[in-house]
Amino acid sequence: MSKLLDLTKFDIIDLFPRLTDLGTGSFGEDANIFSDTLAEAIENAPQGHDLLFKQQTVNELKTLLACNEAELNHASFALIRISPTEEVEEPPNWGSFPTLRAFWSAVLHVFENDPEVQAGKEIDPSI
Repeated sequence: MSKLLDLTKFDIIDLFPRLTDLGTGSFGEDANIFSDTLAEAIENAPQGHDLLFKQQTVNELKTLLACNEAELNHASFALIRISPTEEVEEPPNWGSFPTLRAFWSAVLHVFENDPEVQAGKEIDPSI
């Protein structure tokens, strides 16, 4: 990953397709449509995705979190449309994280602890 700083936005999007999907959905410009707070947006991020997506997201997050701070910042600006480290005025009480690493670590925690990921199989919600 030491060459991550040399990659363009489009290269990063290709390298992290699942995180890009989250960046256009749960963590997109209208992230407040998905939840009332940033913490809720993170908690709800796995919902609606299949097991393979969740497992691939965990792998991508581990790869991203193995990067140094400069690489993490560079990649984050290509992947997500929000700034999780800034206090925003709208919506009020949205919340923020002290660093991008803290944000991505919280996302990883939620995906790793998803019941389907923990079970290693799809869970039928009707059961």
